[in-house]
Amino acid sequence: MSSTSRKYRRTACTGLALSLPLAALAACGGGGGTGASAEAGSGKGTISVWAHQGQKSEDAALQAAVKSFNSSQSKIKVKLTLLPANDYTKTITTTDASKLPDVMEFDGPTMANFVYNKKLAPIDDYVSVKTMANATDASKAQGEIGDKHYGLGMYDSGLGIYGNKKLLDAAGVKYPTSLDGAWTADEFTAALKALKAKDSDGKTLDVQENNGFATEWGTYGFAPIVWSAGGSLLKDGKAEGVLDSSKVVSALKTFQSWKTYVDPNTDGNAFAKGRVALSWVGHWMYPTYSKALGDNLVVLPLPDFGNGPKTGQGSWAWGIGADSKNAKAAGTFMDYLLNDTNVTAMTTANGAPPATKTALAASSLYKQGGPLQLFADQLAKPCGDSDISKSCVAVTRPVTAGYPTVTAKFSEALNSVYGGADPKTALAKAARAIDQDFSDNAGYKIP
Repeated sequence: MSSTSRKYRRTACTGLALSLPLAALAACGGGGGTGASAEAGSGKGTISVWAHQGQKSEDAALQAAVKSFNSSQSKIKVKLTLLPANDYTKTITTTDASKLPDVMEFDGPTMANFVYNKKLAPIDDYVSVKTMANATDASKAQGEIGDKHYGLGMYDSGLGIYGNKKLLDAAGVKYPTSLDGAWTADEFTAALKALKAKDSDGKTLDVQENNGFATEWGTYGFAPIVWSAGGSLLKDGKAEGVLDSSKVVSALKTFQSWKTYVDPNTDGNAFAKGRVALSWVGHWMYPTYSKALGDNLVVLPLPDFGNGPKTGQGSWAWGIGADSKNAKAAGTFMDYLLNDTNVTAMTTANGAPPATKTALAASSLYKQGGPLQLFADQLAKPCGDSDISKSCVAVTRPVTAGYPTVTAKFSEALNSVYGGADPKTALAKAARAIDQDFSDNAGYKIP
């Protein structure tokens, strides 16, 4: 999930979907039909690669990987083009498949739409068995449709609650130290009340309200409430009955009740400056929070609404253009890009959890005993996007070409609920709109 600063990663076509009228979503979901396969080619020659322009350290890591690859052998030359992040997915969306590169980066939830519109090809025949085996299960879940993989990432993402140990202790609040001990929703509410009693303005929680909820942050940050309540954004191509179930309605009523404890965080520093004791956000805030709080920083799982604690997952990934004439060379480059050296360099640059098993195990932040082990523990229990049981934790946002509609309608409902609307009415409206869109587009089926 994200922006170029990694404070939050706005998903590409999803971001477009949220900023344009619903009718404009045709640009993100008007294709369909049969799948597309790239041509293997000779495995030699020049290949083109597109990526989004991230923060400087990320760009430098990617440029170094390309330079190293080009100098490591003489058969393949990579030509890298960095495109502005704000326009990146719109560029892919509006570019004919024949003019897209051999290898391109994409934000995870947009993948199915690009497959649906015949802009991405399966990568299974072109990346090595070793590369595929080393990808974390969560990363593979994001990149899989049916029995085919269309993308693999260098890094993943995760959510949690950062706590200020000093403020928690002062209020006598006992907090969980692992997934197994996650607060229930009621226990979380009780913690907020206890913290409020010791807080000068009664505002004890940050939920990144400054990012807005009618955005991808709304979906990424708070769909875990839906999943943890036993619901889903989409199940078997339908939202009605799972998004607006009584359990989800009840969970969002609880979420709505927390607003009285929320600092609006207009300066983005509510937690770092000690105004609140708890911050509901992702891995990307660790560097800032760790610097501000030091040993007073603790990392906690999101609360359990009955179906186990849940987190979102998924981030930018790499795939092969459906019209590539040299997919063998593209796969060779992806193998190199996803090796330990390059994955470690990139995740050192952006602080994200590595999306390969070996780099994750060696990460000083995410390894066993590391300060962000919780995020690795969550990703080690992936749900995929459909089988959201009590025993799994990291949920992939719906892998469907209709995702722009799903996220737009859910985040609008969430924003309405936060603003005081009746959760049952808001969720039912969202579910009907999602189902109507899927009906109008034959379920966005991808063969």
